[in-house]
Amino acid sequence: MPILEGAEPFAVDGEGAAGRTGVLISHGFTGTPQSMRPWAEHLAAQGYTVRLPRLPGHGTTWQEMNRTTWTEWYAEIRRAYDELAERCDTVFACGLSMGGTLVTRLAEELAEDESSKLAGLVLVNVAYGTMRRDAALARYLAWAVRSRPGIGSDIKKPGLAELSYDRTPLRAFVSMQALWRLVIADLGKITAPILYFRSVEDHVVDALSAKLLHAGATATTVREVPLHNSYHVATVDNDAELIFTGAVEFIAEHTRTGVGD
Repeated sequence: MPILEGAEPFAVDGEGAAGRTGVLISHGFTGTPQSMRPWAEHLAAQGYTVRLPRLPGHGTTWQEMNRTTWTEWYAEIRRAYDELAERCDTVFACGLSMGGTLVTRLAEELAEDESSKLAGLVLVNVAYGTMRRDAALARYLAWAVRSRPGIGSDIKKPGLAELSYDRTPLRAFVSMQALWRLVIADLGKITAPILYFRSVEDHVVDALSAKLLHAGATATTVREVPLHNSYHVATVDNDAELIFTGAVEFIAEHTRTGVGD
């Protein structure tokens, strides 16, 4: 299946001391690495070793995505983490929307692993659920309704568009809901510190996700930073620089203190 232009994964191996710190970045549901590429390039410019994978079923067609599940998306995130952990001393994981959900699952699974190199999470408008009533019907409709209108390009900055599908594949959405349930149940396992950027106005992820994160992640710290001038895809919106610089400061802080300190 041909990959859309701009949806290619991104990988850079850093050099020297900074290169011993790895950063994993995940795009969101129906999106592509394009929405995260500026952030990945900023981190690579700091000397870090960076991996920004393309999740299976993304960056091709929504019909192909409908044939994939969250376990396949997560397997790609785990593969990228394992690659970074093999060459780096410390790893940080960052994600937008469902990308944040996937790296949260990574933190949950690694929480009791004594060999884990995961030192922190940076989440942007992470999704753990929704208050939309129609979402509750998705599992009953997916067998007959293949797709719904798309959710991409929720960007406040004029003239910008996200490379994403114009339709939401419903079977894939139901699979993401299954991921939500697992992640919510295990939020209390996370020990890695969390930096959480949240847009004050977001037309994709509602306030439920923030409530779930703060209520559930009780074994770690969650520092929330409000974004006042961006919508959902904040990584390419007006507050992108705030996210980029904040992430670098967070990584530097927790690299100095060390994993688990």
